[in-house]
Amino acid sequence: MKPSARPDCPEPPAWARAGLAALTAADPRLAGIEAAAGPLPWRVRPRGFPGLLRAICGQQISNQAAAAIWRRLSALPGALDPAGLLALDDAALCGTAGLSRPKAAHARSLARACVEGQLDLPALPGMGDAEAVAHIAAVKGLGPWTAQIHLLFAEARPDIFPAGDLALAAGAAHLLGLPARPAPKALAALAEGWAPWRSLAARLLWHHWRCVTGRAAVEDG
Repeated sequence: MKPSARPDCPEPPAWARAGLAALTAADPRLAGIEAAAGPLPWRVRPRGFPGLLRAICGQQISNQAAAAIWRRLSALPGALDPAGLLALDDAALCGTAGLSRPKAAHARSLARACVEGQLDLPALPGMGDAEAVAHIAAVKGLGPWTAQIHLLFAEARPDIFPAGDLALAAGAAHLLGLPARPAPKALAALAEGWAPWRSLAARLLWHHWRCVTGRAAVEDG
C-alpha cells in the first residue's frame, strides 16, 4: 500500500505544483515518484536565524535524530535569537538539547556572525543562488550543504540542489538504476538537466528514497 500524505503536512504551493508538472514532463523518470510514494509532502523550515540553526541540527545525522534535537533546542529560552543562544552554555546546548560539541560550536559561530554583521540574513532575498550559498557558507561551521538546505527549505528557492547530500545520491542511484551512488560532482552534473526546478527534483528524490527505505514521509519538528 502506498503511503499517503500526513494530514498536518502542507501541500506544495501553486508555483511548486506548476514546477513539478514542468519537471516531470521534461524528465519522465521523475514522473512516477508520487504515484508510488504518495503525494509530495511540502517540508518547510523557519526563515532567518532559526532556520539556519535547524539546518545545523541536521548536519550528518538522520532527519529523525535531528528533529528530536531541534525540539529540545528550540524549547530552550533564548535559543532562537542570536544573542540569546550565545548566552547558553554547553550544559544547555549539549546536555539539554543534545547537540554535539562541534555542532554547539557551529551554532555559536552562526550566532556571532549574525550579531557581528558578518552574516546579513535580511539581504538573502536580493542575492542570486550562488551568492547566497557563498554568503552563508563563509560562516565557520556551516558550509555549502547547510547553506543549500536552508535556501531550499526555509527560503523556498526553486533551483537549489545539495549535491553533497547522501540521501539524494542514494535516491538518484536507485531511481535511475545507476551502478553506484554518484559522487557530488557527478550528481550535480546530472541535476543540471532538472534546472530551473532542481529544488523540486531534490524533494522528489528524497521522497522516493524515504518510500524505498520505509522511513517516515516527513521529519517531525
